[in-house]
Amino acid sequence: MKLMYALWGAGLALDPALRTPELRAALRAAGAARLQVNLDDADVAPAKLRLTTLDSPAAAVVSLWAKAGAEPDGFTGLLAPLAERSAGWEVEERTPLVPPPDPDGERCPALAQIGFLRIPANLTPDEWLHNWQGLHTTVAIETQATFGYTQNRVLRAIHGTERIDALVEELFPMEAMTDVHAFYGSGGDQAELNRRLTLMIESVTRFGAHENLDILPTSRYVYDLARS
Repeated sequence: MKLMYALWGAGLALDPALRTPELRAALRAAGAARLQVNLDDADVAPAKLRLTTLDSPAAAVVSLWAKAGAEPDGFTGLLAPLAERSAGWEVEERTPLVPPPDPDGERCPALAQIGFLRIPANLTPDEWLHNWQGLHTTVAIETQATFGYTQNRVLRAIHGTERIDALVEELFPMEAMTDVHAFYGSGGDQAELNRRLTLMIESVTRFGAHENLDILPTSRYVYDLARS
């Protein structure tokens, strides 16, 4: 079972709180096998692409892979007190583009971008899923300079009231924070950039991700709790 939490608050305060050995030990005792912490911190402060539909942008996203029999309430009880506000979801994980292994506990050398998606009113859940995972996945990989791409479809909310239908994780070169050619992998060729942008806009419009979307740039840290 994979759980994902959005946390609100001062990013500089959440950074040390979410990466302590004590928290990892408590999460391991509650049944977590793996922890991923995504922080909107100083390393990604220059990122130009930021979108917020929520009343304020989240400062962090925490992902947990839970062992069989673990209860989400145990994790919520550990994470929620660290933030001013929080929300959590059980998700179905799909990774069309597997990233390189993350060094345990070290910052992934990338811009780790997280998108919060919602199903638009004009699509059924099945239509949305087909347009997103069935049609868009290849377009996203072929038109951007991503080297890791994970799609997390929300199965149910476990904490909070925010309506989110999916969370997308994408890894980009750090240069993509400020260079649109580095983001889209167009090599400085304006015509190629325009072609990729056109394909991307057409594709995201099919499943409603051209609006009602949150995009959060983050630094990413992964911990194998069996070894922490």
